[in-house]
Amino acid sequence: MRQIVLDTETTGLSAENGDRVIEIGCVELLARKLTGNNKHFYLNPDRDSHEDALKVHGISNEFLRDKPRFHEVAEELIAYLEGAELIIHNAAFDVGFLDKEFELAGKPPLRTIVGSVVDSLALAKNLFPGKRNSLDALCDRLGVDNSGRTLHGALLDAELLADVYINLTRGQDALLIEEVAEAGVNSGSVEIDLRSFVLPVLAANEQELSLHEAILVQLDKSSANRTIWRNVEKTVP
Repeated sequence: MRQIVLDTETTGLSAENGDRVIEIGCVELLARKLTGNNKHFYLNPDRDSHEDALKVHGISNEFLRDKPRFHEVAEELIAYLEGAELIIHNAAFDVGFLDKEFELAGKPPLRTIVGSVVDSLALAKNLFPGKRNSLDALCDRLGVDNSGRTLHGALLDAELLADVYINLTRGQDALLIEEVAEAGVNSGSVEIDLRSFVLPVLAANEQELSLHEAILVQLDKSSANRTIWRNVEKTVP
């Protein structure tokens, strides 16, 4: 599966009130591996960034004066994103801004261009409920080096989010799958001969058996002697 980790920087917080995209950073993943086929744009928004936004991204209005407008790079961006699964942190924000930019450029909405959109913030909230799930917090929690992130930057943030996403979605079988993939096997369909694994059998000791029996007795009492296993025991010769 081709995945694109995407981030934007903007002149402010409201696309509907005229704020514009000033930077787009994209990082490509194939089979969960970084390919290096990234895409990066600085854009002239034809307006100044709000003071608070400047404190976040540090991209000066003067720096953007000679950069292309969004409509000038729209076709290139569409060709790059087409059919991919997008991974975006707080996706509603970036999708809203990109939809507005595509609309102004006379292009279709983002979701009609890409295959799907994954919100890594929603994913992180499901995995770590009640905890801070900003990009910096996730980098710290998952061991991703973000020491170079003094200001927000779309490409840098997309690179960090790619590492965060890989860690967020790494299952218990990830190492085995990666080893098979490196050996040249299609990781989308992996057959593993479990007969090569020797699994230890750990029998319960007397204390554990006694505690287990006590729990069963308590459950049996609370159900007025109608537990299934007791009935099975009575019918087994």
